[in-house]
Amino acid sequence: MNQPHDKRDTPLPPLLSEYLTYLASTRSLSLLTQHSYRRDLVALVRCITTQHRNEYGDGYIVTDASLTRLHSHDIRHFIAYLHNSGLSGRSLARMLSAWRGFYRYLMRHHHHTENPCQDIRVPKSPRKLPHALSPDEAAQLLAFDPTDALATRDLAMFELFYSSGLRLAELTGLQPADIDFSEGIVRVTGKGDKTRIVPMGELALRALQAWLPLRNAWLAPGETALFLSRRGQRIHPRTIAIRLHQRARLQNLDDRVHPHALRHSFASHLLQSSGDLRAIQEMLGHSSIRSTQVYTHLDFQHLAKIYDQAHPRAKKRPKAG
Repeated sequence: MNQPHDKRDTPLPPLLSEYLTYLASTRSLSLLTQHSYRRDLVALVRCITTQHRNEYGDGYIVTDASLTRLHSHDIRHFIAYLHNSGLSGRSLARMLSAWRGFYRYLMRHHHHTENPCQDIRVPKSPRKLPHALSPDEAAQLLAFDPTDALATRDLAMFELFYSSGLRLAELTGLQPADIDFSEGIVRVTGKGDKTRIVPMGELALRALQAWLPLRNAWLAPGETALFLSRRGQRIHPRTIAIRLHQRARLQNLDDRVHPHALRHSFASHLLQSSGDLRAIQEMLGHSSIRSTQVYTHLDFQHLAKIYDQAHPRAKKRPKAG
């Protein structure tokens, strides 16, 4: 088998297209999450295509029947190959979850009798902790005076990211009406179309107040987004990542500063100061406390570093002799 690639133009059987429509319309998943599901389902289609290539040639097309004929041994074969091709256990688990969800949909809505992914397990990968800036690094990143409209917009975006711990899709989805300047809060629509209220810091409020008059000058007809491109349209998530990367380099920080790093930094720094994991879970919009508990490991790393630097018994003793 050749490794399946993620190609948006890969034709999908009707049942898969129907399932993606269901995710968008009924479950109200974000656009980024929909793209992730599609990528994983495209991988399944390409696995099936490659599996049958020797028998049917390059002209084989995956149909609804191809999907409904799969058994658990086929899924194990696909997972084993993808793992040998270099996909991590975490990526495989996400992919298998998408496949499993599709077959659950078939069982509920199309009387399919078997979920071939049900009892499949993926190889485990070492859990990587999210990258978070130190408080000093976060301050260094945001310590710049905007000299033009673009920089003013960027400072408002980055301050709000760090101040309120937003996801990238949540930031791009904001409208000016979501900001309550008198109360210092932002209304956020997160995963599953769930709404939560998150506080904002004074510096974020000031940066937003500086941006809004410039936004109004850029605004294209019919646009409602809070953060705009120079064309006056909703800013693209990729543009935010590029601008953040560029700003980090200008501020003499390393290349690992990406949008989600600001969300991780928000959670890590709050935990270091307050220790209130439940409150952080609510502000992050995590449905499960387990998703938030990763920040306790970051907090321990921070404490261990302070201990190693400060405690006289933590220092390594010179070897005798």
